[in-house]
Amino acid sequence: MEINRRTVIRGAAAVAAFGMAEGAAGTAFAGTSSSAGSSGTTSAYSLEFDPTAWSYDATNDVYYQLGKMYVTDPAATDYENLSVYVPGAYLTATANSDGTTYTAKVNPKGTVGAHSGRTAPIVIPVNTPGYAAQKPATSYSYSSVSKYLEAGHIYVWPGLRGRDSSTGTRSDAAPWGVTDLKAAVRFLRYNRSVLPGSTDDIVLFGMSGGGAQDTLAGASGDSPLYEPYLRTIGAAMQDSTGRTLSDAVAGVMAWCPITSLHEANLSYEWNMGQFASTGTRAPGTWTGAYSTDLAKAWPKYLNRLGLRDEQGRLLTLTESDSGTYLAGSYYDHLIEVITTSLNDFLADTTFPYTVTTQGGPPGSGQTGTSTTYETVDDYIAYLNTDSTWVTYDSTTNTATVSGLKGFVTSQKNASKPVGAFDGYSRGQTENSVFATGLDAPAHFAPLTRDVIKANEAAYATYSGWNSDYGSAAYDSDFAKKDSVGKDMAWRADAYNPLYFLSPAFAGYRRSRVARHWRIRTGIAQGDTASTTEINLLLALRNYGIRDVDFATVWAQGHTMAERTGDSTTNFISWVESITKK
Repeated sequence: MEINRRTVIRGAAAVAAFGMAEGAAGTAFAGTSSSAGSSGTTSAYSLEFDPTAWSYDATNDVYYQLGKMYVTDPAATDYENLSVYVPGAYLTATANSDGTTYTAKVNPKGTVGAHSGRTAPIVIPVNTPGYAAQKPATSYSYSSVSKYLEAGHIYVWPGLRGRDSSTGTRSDAAPWGVTDLKAAVRFLRYNRSVLPGSTDDIVLFGMSGGGAQDTLAGASGDSPLYEPYLRTIGAAMQDSTGRTLSDAVAGVMAWCPITSLHEANLSYEWNMGQFASTGTRAPGTWTGAYSTDLAKAWPKYLNRLGLRDEQGRLLTLTESDSGTYLAGSYYDHLIEVITTSLNDFLADTTFPYTVTTQGGPPGSGQTGTSTTYETVDDYIAYLNTDSTWVTYDSTTNTATVSGLKGFVTSQKNASKPVGAFDGYSRGQTENSVFATGLDAPAHFAPLTRDVIKANEAAYATYSGWNSDYGSAAYDSDFAKKDSVGKDMAWRADAYNPLYFLSPAFAGYRRSRVARHWRIRTGIAQGDTASTTEINLLLALRNYGIRDVDFATVWAQGHTMAERTGDSTTNFISWVESITKK
């Protein structure tokens, strides 16, 4: 079945099912392969994990190996290697004659907590803010992995390329970060016979761009879009019997995932930009007009997704008397999510409560301020400073949110300029994510291009407009091919989780989707629209994923947001819960 490479919205009836949904709980993945490079010739690097090269931390009873190349034809040897950290109980080892290394084999009966050398989950961090590179470990540190190992997890730390790690020969960025992550997962299955732990229970965790990339990896397991990239770097593709290896994972922990970049310019203006009137959104500027046009375009996109809530209600936006499409079942659902977040906060919080505002940028000399609210009523009054958008019932300790404008004005101001992700001058971080060469940021969002195309004659009547901002610049970037010969549409699809989760896209059910998800966001973040994580949640549930643990946390911004407790402890507890299932 051929995949349509254009990033377009398609009706569900036009999309043929691939017949491969999310991995079932008992799915087994093949695990050994040859070490031939992508060209078919033997590479200088082997995919074989060396069981005779373990180092040992006797104080903490940990075996580890650093710097193992996980592909045979790496584009960046300083990134495409990984480290493995294993609780000592999971291996039986003997000292080598060199006096420093050990030869070890798996001890399936060795236990740490509820896990054994055969069943231990494998956790993989994806620490790639702004889709940056993740540097591999170059030295051993127990403190950085201790909590995971003490819980009985196996910790695998891969280096991953990103927008800031281009090489002279392969200088494009996306989709290399997720490609490398998938190659690392395949490497573990390739070596499952000599490594402890369950490769059926691989769990990814990350925040911001890291949360985005582990979301993409979790949604796109075994997608054909990634195959040419994996082959180019010599990833493990088959086992010794010719069976295809999998890069699907069991679980994804995503904090504040900055994802769905294909539509993020539009959703940002609908959710936040339409309520701002300063900076690039000032009246009388072409960017102010651009903001309005982006906001008007997003509901049309949203309505074609066909998202439904848990009761099966179709969620859509409709025109409203004030604002841009601030009505309809989707709007009501968004207000429900905001209200739930506020009521969770009221249930979790003991008053007095102190609010600390963020200071200015580094070097500005501006410091944050702190205000303490003695009672809930005081706090509600603070929320209603500019307008009354929250009502409070003290008998039930619950609040009701009346509208989006009051919430955004009070709690979620737009912190990015118009064109927040695909910048009109290619100046945003995400333009570098889709670079087409060294220091060559590129446009990547067709929905944004369509808005520019439809309105550029009007924009040209304003001062500040530059013809370089026109649709021709987008079309030029879209036509360029990357180092594997793929155009921007292919790359953008690979970095769009909804491409794999929504029947509105050609990639629907052409991947193996992770079966366990935990999503946490700070509702006050100005980094992306609330609709980003809400649509991800809805798409997962609509797809049929039963285990999606979601919360958007009140009074928190772009951080590893948690209602209570700390992120590491909560993540570990969640991994424990899903592995028991």
